[in-house]
Amino acid sequence: MTAGTTLTNGTTAEHELVALQREHGRPLFALLLRLCDGDRQRAEDLVQETLVRAWQHPEALRADDFDSVRPWLMTVGRRLAIDARRARQARPAEVGDAILENSRVIADHAERATAALDVREAVKTLTPEHREVLVLVYFQGASVAEAAETLGIPPGTVKSRAFYALRALRRVLPGYAADLR
Repeated sequence: MTAGTTLTNGTTAEHELVALQREHGRPLFALLLRLCDGDRQRAEDLVQETLVRAWQHPEALRADDFDSVRPWLMTVGRRLAIDARRARQARPAEVGDAILENSRVIADHAERATAALDVREAVKTLTPEHREVLVLVYFQGASVAEAAETLGIPPGTVKSRAFYALRALRRVLPGYAADLR
């Protein structure tokens, strides 16, 4: 398409746009592919955007100052590529779903404090025997044998009290049931 060609509404404009793409599309794509570091999809998108700009501004294509519209198209495409690069650099990098699914979830301080208060209140509902075993084994980190020696009861009794204490806590704290297993 040359500078003297006019773009009008209707099918004439569409045919002229197709001719414009056919004549200048490959060199424009090659330039944009280099500017997009080999990203074919981004380069194709920028070619389309450049052609849309040509369709939106037919007066620029009619200028008598030049013999070909290629320099105008290349300039518009280059500026669009620069703008796209700047926009990508201005925002944080995109993260795929696979990375998010594998990342560790860390509860914030408020959630941990709320959970600690809930557990503290739930432990108060246990019998003193069950509470003693839980405090020794789960909160102070004692082994079953150490808890049995400290409390003066057999290890089997420590295990059964711990089991029944956790079962009681599951009933009192239904939202935390998965954490109590």
